Amino acid sequence: MTYTYKYPRPAVTADCVVMTREAEPKVLLIERGDEPFKGCWAFPGGFMNMDETTEQCAIRELEEETGLKVSKVYQIGAYSKVDRDPRGRTITVAYLAIIDEPITVVGQDDAAEAKWWPLSDLPHLAFDHCDIMQDAIRLYSDFLLK
Repeated sequence: MTYTYKYPRPAVTADCVVMTREAEPKVLLIERGDEPFKGCWAFPGGFMNMDETTEQCAIRELEEETGLKVSKVYQIGAYSKVDRDPRGRTITVAYLAIIDEPITVVGQDDAAEAKWWPLSDLPHLAFDHCDIMQDAIRLYSDFLLK
């Protein structure tokens, strides 16, 4: 039996912020290969499949777009500004992964490039990723204090 819901439903995405545990931490960003924000830098991420959790989505998208595999991520938060994505109503759940040092990454799938950036010299970020970055830094700092 098919049920039709009378209310519109937003799309759901997941993003993965990967930071290094170094004296001068770095963050992994991808250069977007497609619109919107083609050519801009963003976190690896994308749309959630119907058979996965947002956590699984973040881990999958990270590997698809950069080749980097992680097994443990920590939820940073959910981001739901009405106009955060020009493609339509989209809610994202962002996750943090912490690794010891940068490892080789390659832009794959819809990422034109993947690159490690020092936190002290970040480029302009697509979508609302600047807000997510601020929250990721707070969570990262909490982990370092433990």
